Amino acid sequence: QVQLVESGGGLVQAGGSLRLSCAASGRTFSMYAMGWFRQAPGKDREYVARINRSGEITYYADSVKGRFTISRDNAKNTVYLQMSSLKPEDTAVYYCAARRDISSTLQSDYNYWGQGTQVTVSV
Repeated sequence: QVQLVESGGGLVQAGGSLRLSCAASGRTFSMYAMGWFRQAPGKDREYVARINRSGEITYYADSVKGRFTISRDNAKNTVYLQMSSLKPEDTAVYYCAARRDISSTLQSDYNYWGQGTQVTVSV
């Protein structure tokens, strides 16, 4: 069982930066691949980024590539999402998720989810 808690959301102006954190409980964090997803108002939740268990392999949605960076610190049981050059269309609730072994872009592949953190980007 893994419990995930996101933090770091807030209000930022367009062009600004935020770093989201997702803290995981348990002693087996390194056994889980992690993903970040987001849900904008009135839209379906969508994939943002994912990282493998060791942190060496990362992938991004085209909409955030070059602006967002996913990373993890297994010693701290934490995964991060550094967001730069933020745009109003990045406004959403951001969720982290965990699944054993291999990362995935599919929400249905993830077993554990955090409660989400709100990111609002103003013009």
